[in-house]
Amino acid sequence: MAGTTATNAGSAPADEQVRGTLITLPSGTKVVKPRSYALPITLGILVFGAFCIWFTGFDPTVLAARGDEFFKILGRMVPPDWSSAGSIVDPLLDTIRMSLLGSFIGTVTAIPFAMIASTTIIHSHIVTVVMRFIFSLIRTLPTIITALVATYIFGLGTLAGTTAIALFTFSYLGKVLYEEIESVDMGPFEAMTALGASPSQAFRYAVLPAIAPSYISNALFCFEGNVRYSAILGYVGAGGLGLILNENLAWREYSTVGMILLELLLTVFVIETTSRAIRRRLE
Repeated sequence: MAGTTATNAGSAPADEQVRGTLITLPSGTKVVKPRSYALPITLGILVFGAFCIWFTGFDPTVLAARGDEFFKILGRMVPPDWSSAGSIVDPLLDTIRMSLLGSFIGTVTAIPFAMIASTTIIHSHIVTVVMRFIFSLIRTLPTIITALVATYIFGLGTLAGTTAIALFTFSYLGKVLYEEIESVDMGPFEAMTALGASPSQAFRYAVLPAIAPSYISNALFCFEGNVRYSAILGYVGAGGLGLILNENLAWREYSTVGMILLELLLTVFVIETTSRAIRRRLE
């Protein structure tokens, strides 16, 4: 019987009786039904949730009283201002270019550094730890903060946004890649190095083909996300849709904001549909 423990004697051992409930089946077999921890786990979750509400100062009454304002603002975006559609095209194209170029730079540069971070290829513990720390450090920084720093270095514009997206893609794909490399069968790699090939040559011909489908799939997934993230980077002057989105929100031009969001939604939908179709072919 699933979830129970049968006993050979007429009664269950003392330790089993403590941990569960002794029951007798119609056949006369005595079993110990494990004790359920559903109640203490539920109480623990409720207590933890109450603590989080108290700690963050979250007030459900304010949410209940003011939550409908969110839908009122959304209502002001409908119908969108169709006359502003033409003026949004250029910033939208800047966002796509920024996302595409940043994603491409990040995905390409992640490959050699992921190889360095892999313990199955590089046997120096210090080198792999340092490389993984660099990945973690860059990944910890919010993209919008990276874009803000980039605007101080490169000035306002899409170059700062492209740099921020490239760094995020580099750190994200780098981590995913070195984990995938370590899960690959290293037999062909070791055979090639034993025949005199360099680690980079063996990686190119023995490891890279094995991880290529998942690598391309993750790169496409990252590009999808970067299109959405880049729309926010304009808030710190990194160009793209975020710049005009911030301006129109500040001026309460909600109908224009609705048009911006509509064009962004359609763009993301097309990119995600195309990316999904490509990923299916890679499976």
